[in-house]
Amino acid sequence: MKIVLEVKESKVDFLLALLNDLPYVKAMPINDEEDGRFLDEIREAVKDVNLIKKGKLKGRPVEELLNEL
Repeated sequence: MKIVLEVKESKVDFLLALLNDLPYVKAMPINDEEDGRFLDEIREAVKDVNLIKKGKLKGRPVEELLNEL
């Protein structure tokens, strides 16, 4: 399971040290600007896929996408 936490900058080192001491936790900081934007784009893509599956949004054929490359 993955959990995203927002932590004050001054407490990041302490929290990462604490989490890394736990054998069952793998902690990795993300860069808000780059990785946060990436996570937002992934969330939006998942939302779009769910809307397409429900028929509320029109998808496009994979061939069309591949032809753009």
